[in-house]
Amino acid sequence: MSVFVSGATGFIAQHIVSLLLEQNYKVFGSARSEEKANKLMTNFGNNPNLTMVIIPDISKLDAFHDAFKIYGREIKYVLHTASPFSFVAENIEKDFLIPAKNGTLGILESIKLYAADTVERVVVTSSFAAIMDLRKILDKTATFNESTWNPDTWETCQIDASFGYNGSKKIAEEAAWNFLKENGDFVKFKLSTVNPVLVFGPQTFDSDIKSTLNTSCEVINRCLNAKPDSPVSNFSSQFIDVRDVAKAHLYAFQNDNTIGKRLFMVNGDFNEQDIFNCLNADFQSLTGKIPIGVPSNGVLGTQMGAFIDNTKTREILGFEFTTFEKSVHDTAEQILKRQGKF
Repeated sequence: MSVFVSGATGFIAQHIVSLLLEQNYKVFGSARSEEKANKLMTNFGNNPNLTMVIIPDISKLDAFHDAFKIYGREIKYVLHTASPFSFVAENIEKDFLIPAKNGTLGILESIKLYAADTVERVVVTSSFAAIMDLRKILDKTATFNESTWNPDTWETCQIDASFGYNGSKKIAEEAAWNFLKENGDFVKFKLSTVNPVLVFGPQTFDSDIKSTLNTSCEVINRCLNAKPDSPVSNFSSQFIDVRDVAKAHLYAFQNDNTIGKRLFMVNGDFNEQDIFNCLNADFQSLTGKIPIGVPSNGVLGTQMGAFIDNTKTREILGFEFTTFEKSVHDTAEQILKRQGKF
């Protein structure tokens, strides 16, 4: 059984690939460059079940055509994880909206053209950004769940980079569901999406620990590098562990109760004080080297703003999510070990 994983060198995707190889799937992964592809192959010990293809620009609608021309008849499952994740953009339409929408439509069109009879399940890595309304995230009367949608359009999301990123995830996911509605007679695959919030957790490989990490884990990395007299910011968000997100992707294509479903991956609210509370409690080597702040200002276990409800997802998946404390600990421990500080 073969699985195609787009964006296979990404933070979440590497964990997915690792689980797939552990379960003896044959994996076809895409990367933007030969260098990234070769590094991933090396990290996985040149596993014979892993084949990499180079797709430099997923914003081209035919970007995946060549890969599916060659391998499409072998591929049964497609996990589309490739999409930009940054809150910095010079041009929102060019940097966020077009790559996200075209990348999703492009891979689905490639399936239609070259693997319509072989691909049975597609899982798109979407985001909480496709579910939530940024204007209501702090409104305690609002509720976000598996059935709610970001109300922004192509035009209204171009206010700034945050709205642009969020809008791109909504537009890309919406495009996937619409594609299936319009092409249901031409393809056999069933669709699911995985919609995570901010994703913490260790990198699949220690060698991916750099001075600056992927956008989500950089939140913890910044705290590790903060000066003891630095003020604790008022940054807050929602969290989920990368290992749970990866498991959800596999569960999504391996089970029928996920067909047509959005898996909303979230395990609660947190703020920066909560991160410092975990770091100071768990790592004696950091004592006096990072801020203490006001420990009682942590918000873990409370509802900060809108009610975040993923009851349906938890019922479908049936496994316990990793705690905030473990997620922060494992992320930080890997960084500190790599820096020789643990």
